[in-house]
Amino acid sequence: MTLHCTDSPVTPGMRAVVVGTGNSGQAAAELLHALGATVRVVDRDERKVPDSFRAVIDTHGLETAFGEHAAEQFAGAQLVVPSPGVPVLKIREFLPADAVVMAETELAWHCVRHIPVLAVTGTNGKTTTVRLCAKMLEDAGKRVFLGGNIGTPLSRFVLDGGEADVLVLELSSFQLQTCSALRPKVGVITNITVDHLDYHRDMQEYTDAKMRLFARQTFEDKAIFGPGLEDLPYRYDLKAEAYFFEDGDRFPDALLKGGHNRLNMEAAFLACSVFGVTEAQAASTLRTFAAAEHTLESVGTVRGVLFVNDTKATTVDAVRAALETFDAPILLLAGGVYKGGDLALLRDLVARKVRAVGLYGGSREKFEAAWAGATEISYDKTMEAAARRLMGVSRQGDVLLLAPATSSFDQYANYRARGEDMRRIHALLAAEEAA
Repeated sequence: MTLHCTDSPVTPGMRAVVVGTGNSGQAAAELLHALGATVRVVDRDERKVPDSFRAVIDTHGLETAFGEHAAEQFAGAQLVVPSPGVPVLKIREFLPADAVVMAETELAWHCVRHIPVLAVTGTNGKTTTVRLCAKMLEDAGKRVFLGGNIGTPLSRFVLDGGEADVLVLELSSFQLQTCSALRPKVGVITNITVDHLDYHRDMQEYTDAKMRLFARQTFEDKAIFGPGLEDLPYRYDLKAEAYFFEDGDRFPDALLKGGHNRLNMEAAFLACSVFGVTEAQAASTLRTFAAAEHTLESVGTVRGVLFVNDTKATTVDAVRAALETFDAPILLLAGGVYKGGDLALLRDLVARKVRAVGLYGGSREKFEAAWAGATEISYDKTMEAAARRLMGVSRQGDVLLLAPATSSFDQYANYRARGEDMRRIHALLAAEEAA
């Protein structure tokens, strides 16, 4: 397959290295090959390479290099495409001095830059916001591609010869850190709070990465910011027209509930209005729009206790939003790989809202130090054991909430796998109840 891209950053024979063999890495490798590059795929763990991608490697004759990152893996590289989650600072020492580092999203964007982009980033709320944007635009008659960090890589859209009126992209700080040319017609930052300090050097680097979303915008574009971010357009000397949104009751009939979702809805409507979506059209969409999988997802009940899967609540602020959503007493499942943030800020909320906390996996000491005395706290090695313990003190009408405040990588492949385990545990307990 030879792909014709009028603005390709790839020249025939260019040596390109793709780091990681997840969905993003696979799509980037295939796109680079289609653009004429000589492609090498590197991964620290050869066992992670899916069989389907091994077939692609063999068919296209891609080079491979596995094991701990070293200079030999990147020898001769002119272009390096790291998968999201690959810390750029940790591989930069191995790269040739003249190698260009580029996000997979930006690589693909060069081939579809004639299609306007609506891009959303932020610590929390970005997935719900991009899904809202896509649905509002679709309901208004637009052809929409929804992808990026949310699921389908933009490179896959290019490879499939996709057509759209608007590209709606969720972008993480990992992706934005290696974007230098991407120019969205509309860019949105929902919020910025402490997160990913296991990846970024500090909050300044994290904020700088987020703000790269607007770096190439002009006065013809729109930059949209959530509460508390009013100074950013001026600090970063943005050229785009800046807009700001705040909590309100513009859509009282919306199916989504909670203050955090009101903010997401405001952000989505403001972004989509640039493409002609009216307030009435947005309100119509919101009357039937439900939460995404793994985001305050009602899984079912056991003995009158509602199980709620919010595995994407990986930050302190996300847990705050989850706790504030429910009026019923909460049995909280938490634990995993701590990413930063002050858990003590939730102490009063935990004392008011949470009947008991069931910790599992990693970071036990972080939670116990922050919440000791605020409520009953127990610890088990696994989520299932912690859930069973919480059910032992449950009462009818309680909410058993998975809002872990951490990443999943101590026990799970990703947040989705953690959410699926929550569903498994519910199904198991429900079956035991019925037996």
